[in-house]
Amino acid sequence: MKSIFLSLIMGFALISMASNNPIEPKSIKVGESSIVWTGKKVTGSHTGTITLQEGTLSFDGDMLTGGNFTINMSTIVCTDLSGDSKGSLEGHLKSPDFFGVESNPTANFKISKVVSRGTPGDYKVIGNVTIKGKTKEIKFLATVKEGTVKAEVTIDRTDFDVKYGSGSFFDSLGDKTIYDDFNLVLNLKY
Repeated sequence: MKSIFLSLIMGFALISMASNNPIEPKSIKVGESSIVWTGKKVTGSHTGTITLQEGTLSFDGDMLTGGNFTINMSTIVCTDLSGDSKGSLEGHLKSPDFFGVESNPTANFKISKVVSRGTPGDYKVIGNVTIKGKTKEIKFLATVKEGTVKAEVTIDRTDFDVKYGSGSFFDSLGDKTIYDDFNLVLNLKY
């Protein structure tokens, strides 16, 4: 009798486990995804793009549960300038004054927690971003809909030892001051 009872319990447990949605990783379609950056200074702003190198998102059914992304820092491009000004800014952003891409060719983001905001597809995302070998937790809101993740992220560059032109660290910069925060608009296809 005990063995029949144990067999029934184990059978129900296996059926229950089989009916749960497994966590399913999905690759980001790098060529169809975009990351747009904006950096601001006292006298204006600049905008451009940076390319995702690779990434995955994890789902439990339709529910976002995690993810991991690698950004190719050498792909920083300025889209609001042209000619020598464009080349100069892009070179400066890649230099040790900013992101030092020769020594730090990639930046990474790993989701540590996803919280539903009560509406299907709306989430608060918490994770760790690594830039120039320094890691910091960030939080942002994201929307997942029809194979796309959209989010706007604000990052304080000084948390990653990117202090060039920062009024938080240097006095008397005047109109040469560059704000500490920069923004990323993510449009990731999976």
